[in-house]
Amino acid sequence: MTVSDTERSASDDLERATEIFTSVRPRLFGIAYRMLGSVSEAEDLVQEVWLRWQKYDRDTVENPAAFLATSITRLAINAARSARARRETYIGPWLPEPVDTTADPHLGAERGEALEFAVLLLLERLSPTERAAYVLREAFEYPYRQIAEIIQLSEPAVRQLVSRARKHVRTGRRTPVTRDEQRRLLSTFVTAARAGDLTALEELLAADVISYSDGGGRVRASRFPVVGAPRVAKFVKAFAPHFWAEVDVAWTEVNGQPAVLLTRDGEPYTLLAISTSEEGIHEVLWVMNPDKLTAAAATVAAD
Repeated sequence: MTVSDTERSASDDLERATEIFTSVRPRLFGIAYRMLGSVSEAEDLVQEVWLRWQKYDRDTVENPAAFLATSITRLAINAARSARARRETYIGPWLPEPVDTTADPHLGAERGEALEFAVLLLLERLSPTERAAYVLREAFEYPYRQIAEIIQLSEPAVRQLVSRARKHVRTGRRTPVTRDEQRRLLSTFVTAARAGDLTALEELLAADVISYSDGGGRVRASRFPVVGAPRVAKFVKAFAPHFWAEVDVAWTEVNGQPAVLLTRDGEPYTLLAISTSEEGIHEVLWVMNPDKLTAAAATVAAD
C-alpha cells in the first residue's frame, strides 16, 4: 500500500468513526446530562468520549454504540461522585442546569424519562451507580444484561438497584398535571408574583410547597429553601417590587416542561419553572446562577 493509499485509508476510517459517533452523540449527552444535571459537564464528558474514540483501536470494537454508551456511563458515574462532593459546599440550594428540549424533546432517548426538574432532584439522592442503572433502564430501556456489563455488576444486583430507584422516585414524585395546565399555573403564578398578590399566590400553592432559589453565590438569592404555602407566598410578595422591576418575560421549554426566562436590560436574569400536581404548585424553582442560564437564553434568542 502506498503512502497515499495509507493516508486515504486512515481518512476513511476516521470519517467512519465520526459518522458513528455523531449518530449516537445525542444519546451520550442524554445519559451524561441525566446523570449530572449539568449541560456543561455533560458536554465535557461527551468530548472526552470523542477523544478516546479517536485514539481507540476501533477494529476491536464489535458494537460501537454499546462501547460508547459504556464509556460515557462510567465517566458519568465518576463525575457524579466528584459532583456530589462539590455540591456539599455549594452556596444555597443546587438546581439542575436547564437544558433546551425544543429541538430534541428526548435528548436522543426513546422516552423523556428523568428529564423533569422534579425527577432530577429526586435522582440526586441516589448513589451514582443507582442513578446510572435507573437512567439506562427507565430513560433508554437498556436490557438488564447490558446495564450489568456497563456498570460492572451482576444482573440480579442491577435489577435490585433499578427497583430501589423506581420506588424512591415513585414515592417522591407526585402525579403531574397536563402540560397545558402546568403552563396555565405558571402563567397565573407569574401574574400573581409580579403583582405581589398574596391571596392569589396562596391559592396556587400546595400546602407543602417548597421554593428553591439557586444563585450559586453569584447573585443574591435565598440560601435556604422556603417551605409551606403561607411562607412561600409571603416570600414571593416581599421581593416582588425590586425583583420584577423592568423585567421582560419570555416563554420557553426546558427539561420537557414550560418555563419562563426573565431578562433585564437584555441579559438573562432568572429561569423560573414549577413542579405541579392536582394539589397545585408544589415546587417553585428559581434558577438564578448566571452560569446555568446560557442554554436557556440561547434558545429564547433563537426564537
